[in-house]
Amino acid sequence: QQSPMTMPADEYQAVALDAADPLAPMRDQFHIPATGAIVSAATNGSVQPDKPLDPCVYLVGNSLGLQPTATLKAVSEDLYAWQRLGVEGHFHAKHPWFPAHEFVRENLAEVVGALPTEVVAMNSLTTNLHLLCASFYRPTRERYKIVIEDAAFPSDSYAMKSQVDFHAGLQHRAAPENAFDPQHGLLRLTPRAGAECLTTDDILSTIDRERHSIALLMLSGVNYRTGQFFDMKTITAFAQARGITVGWDLAHAAGNIHLHLHDWNPDFAAWCSYKYLNSGPGAIAGAFVHERHHKKSQQELPRLAGWWGNDPASRFKMGPDFTPVASADSWQLSNPPVLALTPLRVSLELFAGVGMAGLNEKTRKLTGYFESQIHDANKAMNGKARIEIVTPSTIPDRGCQLSLRVSTSSGRTPREVHKQLLAQGMVTDFREPDVIRAAPVPMYNSFHDVWRFVKCLQATLTS
Repeated sequence: QQSPMTMPADEYQAVALDAADPLAPMRDQFHIPATGAIVSAATNGSVQPDKPLDPCVYLVGNSLGLQPTATLKAVSEDLYAWQRLGVEGHFHAKHPWFPAHEFVRENLAEVVGALPTEVVAMNSLTTNLHLLCASFYRPTRERYKIVIEDAAFPSDSYAMKSQVDFHAGLQHRAAPENAFDPQHGLLRLTPRAGAECLTTDDILSTIDRERHSIALLMLSGVNYRTGQFFDMKTITAFAQARGITVGWDLAHAAGNIHLHLHDWNPDFAAWCSYKYLNSGPGAIAGAFVHERHHKKSQQELPRLAGWWGNDPASRFKMGPDFTPVASADSWQLSNPPVLALTPLRVSLELFAGVGMAGLNEKTRKLTGYFESQIHDANKAMNGKARIEIVTPSTIPDRGCQLSLRVSTSSGRTPREVHKQLLAQGMVTDFREPDVIRAAPVPMYNSFHDVWRFVKCLQATLTS
């Protein structure tokens, strides 16, 4: 960076905001990729940046969070314990493996606003959705539909469609006269004509209109493409008042939005932890089951059973009968993967040191600054090129992601613009057909990151 005396006024403002940011020191707790490494990967080594060791502008925590600096040592300790102790590491490693999932429980509960007994780290996101639907999706001939966004993440669409088809097939084989038609099993919510995002009123209107045919409401807390945060509290209460079971996919909400799952009262939720929770590619996921379901029997609320979901008091008696533990743990199947849990434990310790309230306060400031910089860029480009913000502008309806649609003076496509940004060390991602997603994460992104990105985007659009 230049000396403050020689900086442009708007850059100086960004630097001043960073100097006043109480969370700025958190940035040092993460490995930020070097510009040279990013540019070299993006251009197959054909471009050599002027300052290859400078940190890149990394705005894709909504896709893969950065690695905490403490992660390597923590995983190495587990590997060393395995090397040194073998099976005895289950009880005598620095962080014993047998209770490994317990080490993340309280901090994970804090991140999503739940009781510790309501959360468990296990499996992957889509696996957890299927396991939870096995319990909570109980279709009948009259009430069988699953409500999802039309623009839900593809995996959610696949999972919910397969749940509909699976249950319809079972019912048809058991009693054809009581089976439902799977062709109408998914009720997809679409925005009004010309709109990018769904409104709460439209969601509630659809729920009310179809209330006698809906078995399950299964929405994303934050839509992956638009960055819209849905009013989970209002939607959950409205649907449940009409006898509808409610689940949420929180892949883009956990660690991004200040959630209050226990108080908001959904029946279940699931999320991944490789995005905002910084636990590594393909990291172990999480699940929530509200405490009111914990003491229900297998007959009242069937679970697909596994050894680690059995009551620990009888687990090692090795009996044939499954006794579900009275917590979200009863949805576990196998003993947890320790080497996958360790990065999550490390990251959640960072969250515990800051708290979601503090992170969300910075999100409001950082995303608001991002939005204002885009407006300034549009004024400066004076119609030669344009940046459109797809994400809602109202603070309660978004987290840290802004989804952008761009037009250039040269007619280049948004995908081409995205590639050009990457070749300059600006790391965002692209979603079909024309959206560039950028998410300044409060834990490690700076106001100066945002300033650099918008300046680079403006120059790229007008070149």
